[in-house]
Order: sequence, then structure tokens, then C-alpha cells
Amino acid sequence: MPRWMPDWSGETCIIVASGPSAADAPLDLAKGAARFIAINSSWRLAPWADVLFAADYRWWKSVNGCPEFTGIKATIDARAAREWGINRLHNTNVNIVQLHRRGSIGWGGNSGFCALNLAANLHCKRILLVGYDLRIDAGVHWHGPHGEGLRNPTEAKLGVWRKAIDSAAKALAGAGIEVVNCSPVSALQSYKKKPFNEALSDG
Repeated sequence: MPRWMPDWSGETCIIVASGPSAADAPLDLAKGAARFIAINSSWRLAPWADVLFAADYRWWKSVNGCPEFTGIKATIDARAAREWGINRLHNTNVNIVQLHRRGSIGWGGNSGFCALNLAANLHCKRILLVGYDLRIDAGVHWHGPHGEGLRNPTEAKLGVWRKAIDSAAKALAGAGIEVVNCSPVSALQSYKKKPFNEALSDG
């Protein structure tokens, strides 16, 4: 395991993605009670997050490496790692969750899949998914569309992303990792759904 990676054995990890529903999750309830991985601009919903993950070099460039975030920063992009000193994970370039090689994660086509694999790499026992809406009929992100130079999701891309994330469920369950989807409008099919406050209290 790379030295920068913490060991969250037996802990609950909350991953905050950028679907519109993320803005309604009462994340403050879990502050200090669980680990947090924030994806891209969703660190603004949980500025206390332990880890900020973004796969895309263009996002890191748009925020100049995000100096405001003081926790651990991680990416799979070699250029972003080099230019801003961000911790880099090895990307297998396959849409299969990686559970046996620490510091190596699958691709899945999106940061949501990568962050889910990262939480598993950190030995979390429970993972709560926030903002994993994987649909765009109610908006692309809680913060609105990305600005110029950044890509926004399309329905075609979302179909690929949904398939990859859903396909990880069996392997994660087999590894003894409980994953709860806290997005009430999520299009994912393979994870049980619960409101955020209920899922948090269950842990």
C-alpha cells in the first residue's frame, strides 16, 4: 500500500459524488463519525473530507490543484500528480473493481467508480454513496454544469457508468463490504437504498 494511503479498517466511509441529490444530504450528521471521500467539486459540501478524489486532469487544472482543500488529494492522472503533487493511484484501465492490490483501482469510466474502489482499498467495512444519481433528467450536478473546458455527463456515458458501478456490487459484497445507496433518485440497481440519516445510524 502506498505510504500516503490511510488504513480505515472496519470504518464507515461516505463518498460524496456530484448528483443533484447530494445537496440535500445532511452530511453534517456524519462529521467526525465517519470517513469521507469527496469527488471533484463536492468537497465543498464536505470541506472536512479526508480525501478529495478526481480522475480528470482538466478538473484539477480548473481549480489549480485545489489548494483550498487541506486533506489528502488523489487521482489516477499522471500529469495532475506531477504538476500539483497529488497522490496517484494506479489505474488498471478496466471496468472491474480491484480488491487485492492496494493502490490499484479499476477505471469504470468515471470518478464515482474510482472512489468506490478506493474506499474498498482502504479496508472500509461500510460505504455510503451520496449523490450517485447516475441520471441527468433532474440536472447534471448539484452545482450545475461544469464550466468551459470540462465535460458533463451524457445519457450514453451514464449508461456505461451505471453498468460499471452496478457490476462491482457482487465483488464488494463478497469481500464483506456493505454498500448503501443514499440517493433516493439513483438509477443504480445493485445496492440497497436507505435515507442518509438511517444508513448512518445503522452503522
